[in-house]
Amino acid sequence: MELRHLRCFVAVAEELHFARAAERLHMEQSPLSRAIKELEEDLGVQLFLRTTRSTRLTHAGRLFLEHVPRVFVVLQQARDSVRAATNGFNGQLRVALSDGITPSRFSGFLALCRQEEPETEIRLFETPLAQQIRGLRDDLYDVGFAQSGEAGDGIIAEAVWDEPMMVALPARHPLLAYKRLPLEEVLRHPLALGDPQVCEGHARQVERALRRADREPLIAERVSSIDLMMALVSAGFALGLAGASQIASSREPGVVARPLAGRTPMLTTYLLHLDKEPTDALARFIERVSSVGSPDGGKSEIPHQPSGSEEVEQ
Repeated sequence: MELRHLRCFVAVAEELHFARAAERLHMEQSPLSRAIKELEEDLGVQLFLRTTRSTRLTHAGRLFLEHVPRVFVVLQQARDSVRAATNGFNGQLRVALSDGITPSRFSGFLALCRQEEPETEIRLFETPLAQQIRGLRDDLYDVGFAQSGEAGDGIIAEAVWDEPMMVALPARHPLLAYKRLPLEEVLRHPLALGDPQVCEGHARQVERALRRADREPLIAERVSSIDLMMALVSAGFALGLAGASQIASSREPGVVARPLAGRTPMLTTYLLHLDKEPTDALARFIERVSSVGSPDGGKSEIPHQPSGSEEVEQ
C-alpha cells in the first residue's frame, strides 16, 4: 500500500464518481481504477460498489474512510515539525479550534504565548467539535477550544472564558427602539443561527437561550461561520445571535449589537484536553489560558439586567 493508493481512495470516496475523482487528481481514469483495484486486493475487501450509473462505498469502504484522512494529517504534522525545528522552534503545540471563539480573548492569549514562550510553535486547526474530540483521543491535537463542555469520558473540559450573548441587527431595524430586547420580540423575526454540524457547541448554547421563550424560532438560515451570519444581518436578511466580541470584530457595515432583556445569557468557551498528566509545555499553556480570564483570575459573573418594557426608548 502506498500513499498514492490512499489519495486515490479519498478522492473517489468523496466524489463518488471516478471521472470527477480522476479530474481532481489530474490523472487518467484508467490508472485511478487500477490503483483502487490494487488497494482492494491489498486489503482483501471491496471498497466500492460500482455500476454504470453510480458509485457507492461499501461498509468496509466507509470504515476505511474514517481512518485514512488521519494518515495525511499525521504526515503533514511531521512535515510541520521538521520545518518548525529548521526555523528555530524547540517544541510545538497542536491546538484545535471549534465553534468560533472569543476573538479578543484569543488574540490576547496568542500574543501572551508568543511573548512568554517564543520558542514553542503553536499550530492552529479549525475543525468541527466531533472531529476535535476524535483528534484529541487520536493524538492529532494536544489541546482544543470549543463552546461545549460535553466531551465525553477521558477528556477534561474546563470553562475558561465567558462573554455576553448579543443580538446582531441591521442598522435602522425597528427593534433598535429597545435598549435591551425582549426575547419574544426577537423571535418574531427570521434568525440566522449556527449550523449544529459545523459549530455544534455554539448552536447548543444559543438554542438553550432560545428555549426560555414559548415561541419557536423562525430560522432563515443555518450558517457555518459568524462571518456569514454577520453578512446576512448586514444585508437585512435575518437577525443573528453571537458573542459580543464576535459581533464587535465583524467587518460587515451596518451591524448593531443589542443585549437581551432579563438575565443575560452567556457564551462559554471551554478548554479541552486529555485527562492525563500534561507535558510541561501543555501545562504552561493551560495555566496561561486561565491568566487571560477575568481580572481576578476567577470565573466571570453573569450580570443581572432589568427586564423588558422599561428599556424601550421613548
